[in-house]
Amino acid sequence: MPTLADIVTELESRYDPRWAESWDAVGLVCGDPSAEVRRILFAVDPVAAVAEEALDWGADLVVTHHPLYLRGTTSVAATTFKGRLVHTLIKNDIGLFTAHTNADVADPGVSDALARAVGLTGPLVPLSPSADDPRRGLGRVGSLAAPVPLAEFARRAARGLPATAGGLRVAGDPGRHVQRIAVSGGSGDSLLATARAAGVDVFLTADLRHHPASEFMEASDGPALIDAAHWATEWPWLADAAYHLASASAAKGITVETRVSETVTDAWNTTAKCEDFT
Repeated sequence: MPTLADIVTELESRYDPRWAESWDAVGLVCGDPSAEVRRILFAVDPVAAVAEEALDWGADLVVTHHPLYLRGTTSVAATTFKGRLVHTLIKNDIGLFTAHTNADVADPGVSDALARAVGLTGPLVPLSPSADDPRRGLGRVGSLAAPVPLAEFARRAARGLPATAGGLRVAGDPGRHVQRIAVSGGSGDSLLATARAAGVDVFLTADLRHHPASEFMEASDGPALIDAAHWATEWPWLADAAYHLASASAAKGITVETRVSETVTDAWNTTAKCEDFT
């Protein structure tokens, strides 16, 4: 039976904490490194519903993409949802580990899984390569097997990603044929100029703000935009991370059971159109 320390070592060999942004908080959040680990749950968000799922399944460790305490804290009292989460995990001997921006830039990382989920085939290259290793970096650029109308690609992307209340928002001519695509898991409007410079037909990401997107679309020579739910663009990475951890562990004669949480932790759970109220 591997220890938590063994699992952390394996995860950090793939998602090196040195790759994380200086403002980020990655690594082991809670848990005894000497504790044995048999079951590992992978999820995007460290929230109460995920902790309950881990408890119900009998998980020994939860691996999340998003940090619990991004800006630090002076208390883990159970007077806040984060404090209650920590209490739930510790009382039930469940560890919590985070791989965030270090997983974003890994090779393969969050955007590789997103690219495959929306149908990109063949080689993938970083949209914004890391200075110390051009094989790593933010976002990915790849191609569809053949050109398709933007509307068709959007439909394929919607089918490939987990369903959320908001679906996908599309900016561009629906009939425009597209093939070369850039993607970036999570918030991606800081990469709008990079996507334009890359000469892609579409940039698919999340959390696009009105003003940057509006100004971006004023140029006639830029890519179309597809804005998905933040949670949905990062969820495909979970299966990839779980598979590689289980495979790497098995190669060392270590058996662990992994599970990808299907709990939808996107903040938005319904939509309403103006005509709903007329």
